[in-house]
Amino acid sequence: MPKKEIVQVNMGASNPNLSAATRFGNLVFVSGQTGRHPVTGEVGKDIREQTRNVLERIKLILETAGTSLDNVLSVTTHLTKRDDVAAYNEEYAKYFKTGKPARTTVSVALNSPELLVEITVVACIPD
Repeated sequence: MPKKEIVQVNMGASNPNLSAATRFGNLVFVSGQTGRHPVTGEVGKDIREQTRNVLERIKLILETAGTSLDNVLSVTTHLTKRDDVAAYNEEYAKYFKTGKPARTTVSVALNSPELLVEITVVACIPD
């Protein structure tokens, strides 16, 4: 029986209350990532920059866990502004060009008013 493993990643402005991801068998569950730059921790200026920051954070976490964006199975996105959906979709499409994962997108209020997007993913590690 596989055991849960914590995926440790050193990134700017990581939340100390959660693990970047957990791995169980060949599945990787990435915690919600926000629009902060993966190195500096600075919040992106708009939805496009924040979306790129989030996806770069997720990319780094998945690589650390032994997989990649190509193996993302599902994406849950939280946006604070419905008006940002089109710009978000354009940036998202740059990272998921083909074989798009299952996705849910909802409008919410996030913990900090400057944050516009938070994304959680589940990925697999192929055999």
